Amino acid sequence: MVWRALYMSYDVIIVGAGPGGIYTAYELTQKKPDLKIAVFEAGHALEKRHCPIDGDKVKSCVKCSCCSIMSGFGGAGAFSDGKYNITNDFGGTLHEYVGKKKAIELMRYVDEINMEHGGEGTKLYSTAGTHFKKLCLQNGLNLLDASVRHLGTDINYVVLENLYAELKDRVEFHFDTPVRAVERTRDGYRVITETNAHECDKCVISVGRSGSKWMEKVCEELDIRTKSNRVDIGVRVELPAVIFSHLTDELYESKIVYRTEKFEDSVRTFCMNPHGIVVNENTNGIVTVNGHSYEGAEKQTENTNFALLVAKHFSEPFKDSNGYGESIARLSNMLGGGVIVQRFGDLVRGRRSNAKRIEEGIIEPTLAATPGDLSLVLPKRILDGIIEMIYALDKIAPGTANDDTLLYGVEVKFYNMEVEIDEHLETKHRGLYIIGDGSGVTHSLSHASASGVFVAREIVS
Repeated sequence: MVWRALYMSYDVIIVGAGPGGIYTAYELTQKKPDLKIAVFEAGHALEKRHCPIDGDKVKSCVKCSCCSIMSGFGGAGAFSDGKYNITNDFGGTLHEYVGKKKAIELMRYVDEINMEHGGEGTKLYSTAGTHFKKLCLQNGLNLLDASVRHLGTDINYVVLENLYAELKDRVEFHFDTPVRAVERTRDGYRVITETNAHECDKCVISVGRSGSKWMEKVCEELDIRTKSNRVDIGVRVELPAVIFSHLTDELYESKIVYRTEKFEDSVRTFCMNPHGIVVNENTNGIVTVNGHSYEGAEKQTENTNFALLVAKHFSEPFKDSNGYGESIARLSNMLGGGVIVQRFGDLVRGRRSNAKRIEEGIIEPTLAATPGDLSLVLPKRILDGIIEMIYALDKIAPGTANDDTLLYGVEVKFYNMEVEIDEHLETKHRGLYIIGDGSGVTHSLSHASASGVFVAREIVS
């Protein structure tokens, strides 16, 4: 390795420019503007993040070396539907470290920042006092409590643009600069890239889910204990927006949990996108599926999509939950060349979907995926749970279990191994903080952002 320059010195180095890293930098500049701060990000600057899929010339994932959907300024959340769930009921376990009251305060503070940077006018939804809570319970479903700020993919991008415009003259950003290693020094830390080494007093690591393998390596090198986390595996459901409109018009995001009769497994809805689109994601070269939605009416569709996920936890001797999820996703990629799509009616009849049956259906797919058979990809126990959940949802949203309902697979939510950190979100090495989804503690935009604010205040204090 040849370094062009050695030992640039900073007060704080942040590894990763996702929500955790952005809000760490933001709060540091607010509370102590004289700090010398650098952010190193493996992906592109926001304006250079462009997925080549255009639906015309390029219809499926071409497996870029650095996925613009997953990496870059804003992290994997940059092109998400911009939902900030203000709740301790889901989205991570930040409250177990900082306290329930503090966690909610931090999430509300992040919401205020978003409103000041282009999010004003967007709606804050809430499940408090809704009659849907009773309807769900009457049908064996549990609607979780939350306040939900929906920015939309378009407004979320504007907020990120404005945050970057405010930060770029106060913070040194190094894009397209993957960090190879983090080493301890006598007085702090050394962050090593392909061509340079930089030293700092405090180091904040916020690499997101896509940095899971890298995070595992760093923890091993620095002797930081970790424990296996879960992996969520399932499908993305796409159906006419009118079927769920009574829920989405009032709640927008409805987090619904179902306990299956057959295995007593937990199946949940995740990332609901009214009038949205289904999209590809590339995580470490594996193509999975996700969903986006827009605030602006001109980009909205006639469909709503959401994920149905089953959480799998593993104990001894197997610890590699992410490896398990990756193997299932790879099988889907092998059979379908990427994402597979199947009609619900074909799935329950035990036959693969083909282009003709999908074309004749009442739903126009928003993602070009390969018609196929998800039963050849997903384990039977997971698939049985998803089918049960669809029939349960059909009771509160009749039409969910229609034959033409589309299922895209697979959707996998990878969670980092949970890193051992204390109530300051600090490792056993003083001055080394691990936050956001890369810590295994947060699993959402709101929790990751809040963890960044919290650590910035810890550093300043």
